[in-house]
Amino acid sequence: MKLELLERLRRSRAQVLAAVDGISEYDRRRPLVSSGTNLLGLVKHLAGEEHGYLGESLGHTPLLRPTWFRYDPYEEHDMWAEPDESTDYITTVYRELSAQSDQVILSLDLDSPGHVAHWENHETTLGVLLFTMATETAHHAGHATALRQLIDRG
Repeated sequence: MKLELLERLRRSRAQVLAAVDGISEYDRRRPLVSSGTNLLGLVKHLAGEEHGYLGESLGHTPLLRPTWFRYDPYEEHDMWAEPDESTDYITTVYRELSAQSDQVILSLDLDSPGHVAHWENHETTLGVLLFTMATETAHHAGHATALRQLIDRG
């Protein structure tokens, strides 16, 4: 089960990154829907979730701390790219945090304990967090695909 969930997570990550590939910097950053969602913002958001859910929440603080992290997570600007945050930086952070998450996943059992400070029921397990990330990443991969289709249709 763990390896199946990890494989689904990896496929969704690849789908998100593929949506960013081969288009202009302008198209990666521009909001195409009323919420302001854009492709780089989705990658940035997912990098933060990898860091939190599959790193810190499991007692494995990733070596890499993205520059956009604030001390108050509710003040983070993780749904859009700031002018000084390059595509290369954001996608590299996402890839590195994903690789670190994979190491954590492979080193733990699904029932290994976790703690998510902002959840109502703080105590959880790797299994719940892995399922959460697999579904959340798939959800945002769908958003990324839809945004890319809007860009490609011009």
